[in-house]
Amino acid sequence: MALDQPIPSIRLSDAAQRTLCDALAEGGGVWLRLKINQRFEHEFLFEPGAKEDVVVETAGITLLLDPASARRADGLFIDFVHELRGAGFKYDNPNQPGRAHLIELTRDCAATLIPRGENVQLAWGERVVVTQALGGSFTVKTARGQLARIAASDADALGLAVPQAGSQPEAAAAFNLGQVLDMLRTVYDPEIPVNVVDLGLIYQCQTQPLEGGGQRVEIKMSMTAPGCGMGDVLKEEARAKVQTIPGVTEVEVEIVWEPPWDQSRMSEAARLQLGLL
Repeated sequence: MALDQPIPSIRLSDAAQRTLCDALAEGGGVWLRLKINQRFEHEFLFEPGAKEDVVVETAGITLLLDPASARRADGLFIDFVHELRGAGFKYDNPNQPGRAHLIELTRDCAATLIPRGENVQLAWGERVVVTQALGGSFTVKTARGQLARIAASDADALGLAVPQAGSQPEAAAAFNLGQVLDMLRTVYDPEIPVNVVDLGLIYQCQTQPLEGGGQRVEIKMSMTAPGCGMGDVLKEEARAKVQTIPGVTEVEVEIVWEPPWDQSRMSEAARLQLGLL
């Protein structure tokens, strides 16, 4: 445990406490790691402890936080909710910049309705609430109760800074498939706060060197529901992000529907995040 690190105050609702207890019982663990990154994306993981960890005991649950996460966690309230779009943890973090509140658009802004995938124009002055900000894009709830996805390039319409691209592999580093999967982990389902790799939407990912130099990456991915209208949006986001990896020359992403996706394809981390353990 870090001796000079203040212990943050973290509260759990009864529903969150029960869900975490069930996860620990099923996973055979005695603690859970809570990570909060610079974008205030919260994630529970089964990971071993480290010397510098801050240990928080709350509602009978032992949480381990790295020092940076601990600094972002004071006053955090964690709930577990069931909504029309699914069940999952809900984090009310008073330290999060621009946390959920009504935002008035500063200009007209292109958006994509979820889950239909229909392109719409949100008007200047319209009020929205940001419900998810993962992987660089934003999911907002409009005054009409619709969910819509706003691209990272339009963050200024929300009065937010355009998210900076994540760290890229060194150009001199040997290219490997892990770099592709790491990049795909920055692509998130707009309704579910889990990336497409941990959701199990990546069915196949392979690379091959090109004769003229560089790598060709071929990806087959699916959606959580047949005919999901967001398929083309996520497909293009995956393609564009993988294309930025040094050494990648060509990227082909194909949406496939067979075999149908189901929850068994999700990683343990995803099931924990959604309260399915």
